[in-house]
Amino acid sequence: MTKFSELNLNPKVVKAIEEAGYDTPTPIQAGAIPPALEGRDVLGIAQTGTGKTAGFVLPMITLLARGRARARMPRSLVLCPTRELAAQVAENFDTYAKHVKLTKALLIGGVSFKEQDAAIDKGVDVLIATPGRLLDHFERGKLLLTGVQVMVVDEADRMLDMGFIPDIERIFSLTPFTRQTLFFSATMAPEIERITNTFLSNPARVEVARQASASETIEQGVVMFKASRRDREGTEKRALLRALIDGEGDKCTNAIVFCNRKTDVDVVAKSLKKHGYDAAPIHGDLDQSQRTKTLDGFREGDLRFLIASDVAARGLDVPAVSHVFNFDVPSHAEDYVHRIGRTGRAGRDGKAMMICAPKDEKNFDAIERLLQKDIPRIANPLGDATPRSDTEAPADQETSGKESKSSRSRSGRSRSKQAEPKSVAQDTKAPSEHKSDQQAHKKPSPPPQKPQSKPADKPKPQETQSGKTDNSSSASRGRRNDRDNKVVGMGDHMPTFIAKSFDERRTG
Repeated sequence: MTKFSELNLNPKVVKAIEEAGYDTPTPIQAGAIPPALEGRDVLGIAQTGTGKTAGFVLPMITLLARGRARARMPRSLVLCPTRELAAQVAENFDTYAKHVKLTKALLIGGVSFKEQDAAIDKGVDVLIATPGRLLDHFERGKLLLTGVQVMVVDEADRMLDMGFIPDIERIFSLTPFTRQTLFFSATMAPEIERITNTFLSNPARVEVARQASASETIEQGVVMFKASRRDREGTEKRALLRALIDGEGDKCTNAIVFCNRKTDVDVVAKSLKKHGYDAAPIHGDLDQSQRTKTLDGFREGDLRFLIASDVAARGLDVPAVSHVFNFDVPSHAEDYVHRIGRTGRAGRDGKAMMICAPKDEKNFDAIERLLQKDIPRIANPLGDATPRSDTEAPADQETSGKESKSSRSRSGRSRSKQAEPKSVAQDTKAPSEHKSDQQAHKKPSPPPQKPQSKPADKPKPQETQSGKTDNSSSASRGRRNDRDNKVVGMGDHMPTFIAKSFDERRTG
């Protein structure tokens, strides 16, 4: 078996490797380091968590051990898609170059330009940067790339997803044609392959695993989840996440929970903290100082749950992550491989669990096609019971309340009938007569007054709900014959002394 001491690395570099506790290189390291030391371009393709970072850091330190950098002209350049990955590469240089006198500078967003300009002015051997901040320094006239001897593009497929490919092409055009290029990626999309054909010269292709394959040390599983109601999906999904965490018990020493959206990252982190879990969010909208503090706390074991967007899915090396929970199914199938690659690193065992809602089934099918195998289904730990939050009313109580209201509105008349027995004659009354009876019971009868109108010998005409006169009353038929003698618009209860004035006008 090959050892680092057999790879022709600088003895001081080998000493730093041994002090870090490593002896045997991973397959990607054993395949990429020899051609890189020969000065050849390298195209490395390997799944995440296989040690690609050391695969280019170690030969770079060996190649740059001799020589000295000039002001504003770095000797090597490492491009990373995210701030966290760039900071991690910088830590690797500090670890493996501690016995070699090399200087480095880290150019990332969220940090003052002044400090970065001061480091560049002194001259750096290794410049580690994100594409946007690097071009900012170049456009301000603070940086020249004509002295770059070795250029590294790390996580190239993530660069493609984040829209950095035009920036990468521009940066390539600013570096010397004679540079050595080390290109590393977990997948080879057509656009990535076009760039390698354009900017790499006869590269040594090192592919140690099938593209976008998951590590065999990771136990995978998925819960097919369907909410009881659409408006309760988020609440029930968070309850399911807590149930999955509780089901792992002490085996879940720490975990990363991935969400697709930044807003969901904040909501899930807040929910877990509310229920007593030690959790904190990390995503692109947070200040760099807060992101760094959160990530350091997770690495040191002070934080148990890291709730993250895909900004933390690529390249972050936290060796002892026991679990990964995908709160959302990733939109891109390749992102699933990178997410679960945060666990099961360096030969350790890991476990990855995912929650799949009906709307995510299309993306889930794409993941299984990419992996070329089925992900085992996990039974819902909550069973058929609908999980409820502490602040929301139970769904069954809300439903029963609605049903009771509707039943009261629909059967109000039937219950009033059951309240007291009625005769057959009463049952045949029109609906308006029932209403009149109810109003008579509610309103007190007025005191007796001196009669000012004709005796009410004739019964009042009753109208049905359809607006037609009820012909069942002979008195009503009699009043209908006198309709022409009535004053239109004055109603049926017009006093006699008012009607008399109208009668005089008619006869006069």
